[in-house]
Amino acid sequence: MSMESQVTNNPGQRATMDVLDAIRTRRSIGRVKSDPVDRAIIEELLEAASWAPNHFNSQPWRFIVMTGEGRSVLGEGYANVAKAGWPEMGSEELEEKLQKERAKAYRSPVVIAAIYSKSDDARAVYAEELAASQAAVQNLLLAAHAHGLGAIWRSGELMFNPLMRSALGLTEGQEEIVALIYLGYPDMAPPTQKRASIEEKSVWLEG
Repeated sequence: MSMESQVTNNPGQRATMDVLDAIRTRRSIGRVKSDPVDRAIIEELLEAASWAPNHFNSQPWRFIVMTGEGRSVLGEGYANVAKAGWPEMGSEELEEKLQKERAKAYRSPVVIAAIYSKSDDARAVYAEELAASQAAVQNLLLAAHAHGLGAIWRSGELMFNPLMRSALGLTEGQEEIVALIYLGYPDMAPPTQKRASIEEKSVWLEG
């Protein structure tokens, strides 16, 4: 099983890694370099995401890719959410804190907002469509790892805040943030992790 390639930082070459190795060795990388990531590589990651399984071929996802000053859109989302929680704070102190909130958008050279976007297919089930969008994120993370990139899937209450959804231009009642994926070349060693024995997590029903 192959992701067709050799791991490389050269945007002119495709990345390859055995898919089982990619699954086992991928880690969340929260600290990355400021070096830019070539657009062709990012497009390849998005292409990988688009091949996630989904019912009725509804493809219930879209992606907002933020680089350079494009990340300011996300920064304002962070600031708007924070400001709503600090209504009594003085202007000088508030602005200092808001600048720190805006800076969160610049923790990596690329930030991708993965969006669940409701399909028009009447057969579509919300839970299944959301799961498909999350599967697309996993595809993207594995493809990033195969390219030698580091990435982290950030989530939390912020994703469900209407102020953040508004900052990203989401359609109310039709779209949700599934993940904020921070992406770049790693600036840390991958953390060591363990998994419970699969025997503890499995039940076999056999005839």
